[in-house]
Amino acid sequence: MAISKAMRAALHALSYTANIDLEKTYRVERAVRGLRTPLAPLYHLWDHKIERDGHDIRVRLYTPKKQTDGRLLLFFHGGGWVLESVDTYNAVCRNLARRTGCRVASVEYGLAPEHVFPEGVEDCYAAAREVYRHPEQFGVRSQEITLVGDSAGGNLAAAVSLMARDRGEFEVAQQILIYPATYHDHSPDSRFDSVRENGTDYLLTTKRVCDYMMLYAGGDAKRMHNPYFAPLLAPDLSHQPRTLVITAEFDPLRDEGEAYARALRDAGNPVEQYRMPDALHGYFSLPMRFPMVRRTYDRIEQFLNGESIACQTTSATEKI
Repeated sequence: MAISKAMRAALHALSYTANIDLEKTYRVERAVRGLRTPLAPLYHLWDHKIERDGHDIRVRLYTPKKQTDGRLLLFFHGGGWVLESVDTYNAVCRNLARRTGCRVASVEYGLAPEHVFPEGVEDCYAAAREVYRHPEQFGVRSQEITLVGDSAGGNLAAAVSLMARDRGEFEVAQQILIYPATYHDHSPDSRFDSVRENGTDYLLTTKRVCDYMMLYAGGDAKRMHNPYFAPLLAPDLSHQPRTLVITAEFDPLRDEGEAYARALRDAGNPVEQYRMPDALHGYFSLPMRFPMVRRTYDRIEQFLNGESIACQTTSATEKI
């Protein structure tokens, strides 16, 4: 179903609030988001701490009541590296565990601007290294672990996969990237048309994306050119895991996510890519009653089961 005129008008009005200066409001936004859904009693929750450089990284393990799959999904939440937390993503991780039958380990990484790049991704890497090096602690083998992330979490999953290859400390077998941020430029001169087409009236605005990235970079634009900050800048994308990339039609990050899928494929990696029609950035956090959310879980389950996914996308136009 296409977006109606009335819905477009509502989205335009709602998107206006995204242009407020994030640096002045992020603490309030964090507090408001922290009031979300309480924990559900149907899942076994275990907060496991991993130490890195003298501080603990919290990892919450979700075990579905009916566990039908022995694999583990290592999850990195979204929120622009600035907002959200393991707590605010409880519903997403519960749904992910329930629908896939897998256990889900959700990582609480340091948020910007208190923890600027590369602190957040190093937290994620340390958590992944612990899980991959000691999979028996989670009752799995290393090849049964899949990295998963949405938005900024998709960026972190992609970066951790690159870091794992470069550092040689563990090997990632699979990753699922849901509307990931993969590039550093979201100005009007961006090489990607979705930045201009979807950057003002679809809740996530390009101004908000730029604000997120500047806070994550600690105000240092040079950090944005690091491939672990913007994975699409990596000069070598070979030896990356089997990958599923899911993008949203009305998302300013759509084209860069699809470009990353193509770049991975061109580098010789097995890649499945799907564009969710009529979807906005962030839709994966909606309740399960929404058809697009259910379709996303269908694609995830197909990927986890080794099935080929019919590619649905429109070729993205890039400025070279």
